[in-house]
Amino acid sequence: MAFDERAVFTETLETRPGRYPCPKCRRIGEYSIRWVRHSKKDRPPAGADAVDRAKFAKLRDYLLRLDDEVTCKACSKRFEIPSQQSLMFVDQFAGLPNEEDLEREINAASGEPEPAPAPDSKPALPARFTRKSTGWK
Repeated sequence: MAFDERAVFTETLETRPGRYPCPKCRRIGEYSIRWVRHSKKDRPPAGADAVDRAKFAKLRDYLLRLDDEVTCKACSKRFEIPSQQSLMFVDQFAGLPNEEDLEREINAASGEPEPAPAPDSKPALPARFTRKSTGWK
């Protein structure tokens, strides 16, 4: 029996962030990209024989990208997402470190001190910016 995609997977829409450089203005922006998550159901479809159950056991959850183009936030030009991966298996990116952990590891390996966390309050402005203006003469 041939598998029907809907009999084996459940589909859910999700949005994931992605950082891409615009080829026109060269600015890197963060864009929300739409994906469809195909999650394997907990049991094989009814009427599956031993061969179909073996195939079902090998199936993995995956993401399928819906958006192929995004609009640059700086110059408003549309450009194609510069990735050849429109399909990703969920276990490929599960457990990958996030960007903050990577930055900490890079700083520790290079011997640079870890940057101090930014204070919550803003520093006071210099007096030249807070003086009352005298107006034009």
